[in-house]
Amino acid sequence: MRPAAVTVADIEIHAERLDITRAAAIYREHGCVVVRGLMRRWAEAIRQDIEADAARALALLPHAERIDIGWTTPDGTLFLPAPGGFRRRQQIMVLPTTYRTSGALFASAMEPALLDIAEAVLGADIELFMEGQVLYKEPVGGHAKHLHQDSSYFEHRFDGPMAMLGYTVDTDLVNGALHVVPGSHRDGLLRHVDTFSHLGLDPVEWPWERAIAVTGAPGDAILFNVHTIHGSRENRSRASRPVFIHRYRRADDFVVVNATTTADRAHGEARVGAVGDAVLKSAQRGIMVRGRRAFAAQDAPLIQASLGP
Repeated sequence: MRPAAVTVADIEIHAERLDITRAAAIYREHGCVVVRGLMRRWAEAIRQDIEADAARALALLPHAERIDIGWTTPDGTLFLPAPGGFRRRQQIMVLPTTYRTSGALFASAMEPALLDIAEAVLGADIELFMEGQVLYKEPVGGHAKHLHQDSSYFEHRFDGPMAMLGYTVDTDLVNGALHVVPGSHRDGLLRHVDTFSHLGLDPVEWPWERAIAVTGAPGDAILFNVHTIHGSRENRSRASRPVFIHRYRRADDFVVVNATTTADRAHGEARVGAVGDAVLKSAQRGIMVRGRRAFAAQDAPLIQASLGP
């Protein structure tokens, strides 16, 4: 007998009556958990910062520089080639809204209930991985993101990061709700192919029908494993669809392969082992959000450099 299909109801809980143990159990079983309202108090302030950055990025578009995967404006916004029929050649994909530019975004990464879940999943000593991320779908044709695993972009030595994706607007099947494949984290890293939006799974093998859509309201949060397959379809609404992402990992974990294309992955995989683990980790120390970082001998030069002469 085939197991019953997993639905959104099987993976969702509510922040108002949050059970951290249950949230962690759902995450471990399905590779994802939806926490309704977890980031509600931050959503509007983050949305305002995002829209201000989007307006600036579009104003700077005449000054964009062509790069191998699209264009980048002087503020650091990444534009991709727009799909046919869009009003211009370029389309926003990643905005430079980070912990260094948005106080609301950084403060939201310290949300106590979110960190409680992270600790239940990852252990006592946790650091931030990256500096926050904002993905932006423009109105009336905002790009789709093929089903993929984050581990194809940043493969880690150990468990890898737990991501939290937060909605800032009502998000549904029209404007590009996140799709997830519960249980896919158990399969480890799968082979990816090049797509217009960078690495993705073969759409013939992984059509959208294999995933479930998580619609939601501002402040709803989706936590998922680095191996969990996820993606989002195009924005067909007349308003933007921005989301923000925090990532947390064990304090001793680190990236061994960074990539956005299959060529990048092949090059990175060939170099694994060429640089020692201690060297890699010493250059990848994120901000601690729970627990403490144990001292290791390879940290000494970094500590001395931070203290100055």
